[in-house]
Amino acid sequence: MTEVDSGVPTGSDAARAPAYARFVAIGDSWTEGLGDPDPTRPNGLRGWADRVAEELSTRREDFGYANFAIRGRTVAEILDEQLAPALALEPDLITIQGGGNDFLHASLDIDELVEAIDGAVAQAVAAGSEVVLFTHGVAASGPFRALRGRIAIFNELIREVVDAHGVVLVDNWRIRESRDPSYWDVDRVHLSPAGHHHAAIHVLDALGIGHDLQPVPLPEAMAAGTNRLLAELAWARTFAGPWVYRRLRGRSMGDGISAKRPTLAPI
Repeated sequence: MTEVDSGVPTGSDAARAPAYARFVAIGDSWTEGLGDPDPTRPNGLRGWADRVAEELSTRREDFGYANFAIRGRTVAEILDEQLAPALALEPDLITIQGGGNDFLHASLDIDELVEAIDGAVAQAVAAGSEVVLFTHGVAASGPFRALRGRIAIFNELIREVVDAHGVVLVDNWRIRESRDPSYWDVDRVHLSPAGHHHAAIHVLDALGIGHDLQPVPLPEAMAAGTNRLLAELAWARTFAGPWVYRRLRGRSMGDGISAKRPTLAPI
């Protein structure tokens, strides 16, 4: 596998960085791009994976990008539905992400969850793909904040998978600046456009890919007081309530949604 430096390569290092020809992403809403709307894109979303693909496309004229990620998918669904078609495209770079929807289940075997990811990584490595995995950060607020313990255990096991297979890790848990609420969408679970831009920078850096992306200016945080209380009530009504309703009915926000880019294509 490609040796990865934690920093951005410059000079001769940048020249030696890999120029990927086929980038495929699999995952859930985080990889699909929720929180980063763009009506000109498939599913009306841009997201960090599109942003990474845009940068990679500048390095090769024959570059192709596919993205199978669908919101609401669990790890089992991601691997059952997305892994085989992704590997059939013979990617030289694949990102495998998931787990957020699993954390919300009342009963969860984290060891079994990570064993499934480990098996998927082994398949991708055997097929000759560079693999990128992700730890989970903790959302600014909302349901994920109460799941910090589960997320921490999952993350440590993911680091073991990375060590075992020599793949690339984007360690979102340790990116402290991502805790700024401005990096999160109004639903407080998905990334904002600034958050997706920020995530793309970290993926490119982890891969050792030189790029010109710079952090974007962030809006000022909302002042405490009445406006904050009204915002909390609006959030509960608009996001928390519908989420609970879907859970009780056994439904997912991904029902009826198709993969945004199921074939390799330029971007």
